[in-house]
Amino acid sequence: MRPRCAPVAGLGTQQRSFRAPRARTGPGHTNSRAARHHQIVTAAAAADTDIAALNDQFGIPGRVEVVAGLGGLPTVQLKHACGASAEVTLFGACVTSWKQASGDEVLFMRPDALQILAGPDPKSKPISGGIPHCFPQFGPSAAMQQHGFARNSDWSIAATSADPQPDDQDPEVTLVLRDNEYTRKMWPHAFEVAYSVSLHGELLQADMRVQNTGDKPFEFTAALHSYIEVSDVAEAKVRGLKGLEYLDKVADPSNPTKKKEEREEVTFDGPTDSVYLKARDYVELDVGTGAAVTVTTNKWSDVVVWSPWTAMPDCYRQFVCVESAQFSTPVSLKPGEFWRSQAEWSVMDL
Repeated sequence: MRPRCAPVAGLGTQQRSFRAPRARTGPGHTNSRAARHHQIVTAAAAADTDIAALNDQFGIPGRVEVVAGLGGLPTVQLKHACGASAEVTLFGACVTSWKQASGDEVLFMRPDALQILAGPDPKSKPISGGIPHCFPQFGPSAAMQQHGFARNSDWSIAATSADPQPDDQDPEVTLVLRDNEYTRKMWPHAFEVAYSVSLHGELLQADMRVQNTGDKPFEFTAALHSYIEVSDVAEAKVRGLKGLEYLDKVADPSNPTKKKEEREEVTFDGPTDSVYLKARDYVELDVGTGAAVTVTTNKWSDVVVWSPWTAMPDCYRQFVCVESAQFSTPVSLKPGEFWRSQAEWSVMDL
């Protein structure tokens, strides 16, 4: 299986990978997964939302397919040989589904997701659920909408690939967002965000690279706002946060109270909106079924735990958000510089 791509200059690689690079051979293949990230790819026709044409250009039989997904949105479907799957929409680069080989869904989509997409202005609001983006702002901002513009912008398919080894056919898609007239009205900077989503067996992996492509420095915050399905919010527990300082935003989001987490397990008996500062690179959410979803990160400084409780009466019992965030230390990039982060989600039996 060959990658569908064309090289473009720009983002490089640094930091670690979640798995060792594998040698690749054959026409058009790079020598390793790390080297492949040096070649973030693009195609002028990728912005075209003709699903059939996109699938003809980027589809890889049995592994990657462009389909009509949630609300009919152009969506990249990844399928691993083990039976696991994931779906990523071009609108917002939102991961709307991640299923284990058993067919069990891990992520949660809010009931209002389809209502918004079926409305008179379906792209005026972001997709509610899955793993949406917060960029270039996590939280409120006077200059732009809540959590920034990336989650309700149209991204382009830059590349798809699947490893040729029969025991490790990891499907991957890279989506790209660049500054445009819409973004510059809110944030007057030139940038490129390349976001790769892949399946390594049943593991879901994300690699995000932000580059300053302009001639002046800028600063941003960001997050991957992951909604994880639970049996009941009252049974859910988050582990790996004890000893950390956190901002409690429930009472006053604009003036949060700083606290220290003393609990081994964070549980839920009311609304929760906590930003854990300078967090460790591993946290797990016990979903109440005898299993936990683990989140392992690289270069995300903080962890956010959120439950709206009865503010969302139709669905609050069904999910908890455990988010990877870059909030306590905003990223500053000079012209030509880039920032790279990674996240990996897995399901484990307890």
